[in-house]
Amino acid sequence: MSIFVGNCVDKMKDMNSFIYDVIVTSPPYNNGTKYDNYADSLSWSSYEKFANSWVEQVYKVLTPKGSLFLNIGVKPAQLQSIYLKALCSSGLIVQNTIVWVKHISVAEDKSFGHFKPVNSNRYINNCFELIYHCTIDGDVPLDRLAIGVEYADKSNISRWSTGNDKRCRGNVWFVPYKTIRSKSNHPAGFPSRIPEMCILLHGVERCKRILDPFMGVGSTLRAAKKLNIDCDGIELSPSYVGLAEA
Repeated sequence: MSIFVGNCVDKMKDMNSFIYDVIVTSPPYNNGTKYDNYADSLSWSSYEKFANSWVEQVYKVLTPKGSLFLNIGVKPAQLQSIYLKALCSSGLIVQNTIVWVKHISVAEDKSFGHFKPVNSNRYINNCFELIYHCTIDGDVPLDRLAIGVEYADKSNISRWSTGNDKRCRGNVWFVPYKTIRSKSNHPAGFPSRIPEMCILLHGVERCKRILDPFMGVGSTLRAAKKLNIDCDGIELSPSYVGLAEA
């Protein structure tokens, strides 16, 4: 496991090609988040250049049958179009789109998870983010049952040829979490369960080395350590690196 302090574009430029089987990351969203040494408020033209530059380097370091799992928010609205264009320009294909549900209201009176309220009379509270699963050829096999769920109707076990008491989870993942900043002093971290599920979905047996180019406080590194897989991280902030190492 190695942690590189600095700009992820520069660090990946210095790396060899085709060395990471899985890349899991969540870049800044350009929404004014107060990081300790990064101004998250670029012009959108500058942010688009930034997105293109790091996605291009990801394409270089990803193995031919590797997977990029890119987590972004649905707001600001420009994010989705910028990253879809950047992925397409680099040569990566969006093989799957996953909806990460952080909070959900069920029926009339039950509510699960955590969300940030939106103080607006135009928008409703945002309860999900996106994870783009991207590959070079759009044809990477996945270990779908590694994060599968048990059948509610157990007769399905004998009905299907696999004989497993699991079905594919699908592309909507409900992964709630407690407010992370209170624990890590990072304003935009994500729970290690997200990268863990991404790695398992790609397939642990086919994953020898992982990268997170926007490491933050190390959620992806913790997931990789739990799965006993080698993982590298790149982070601009020395203080966040210190938290990750701790």
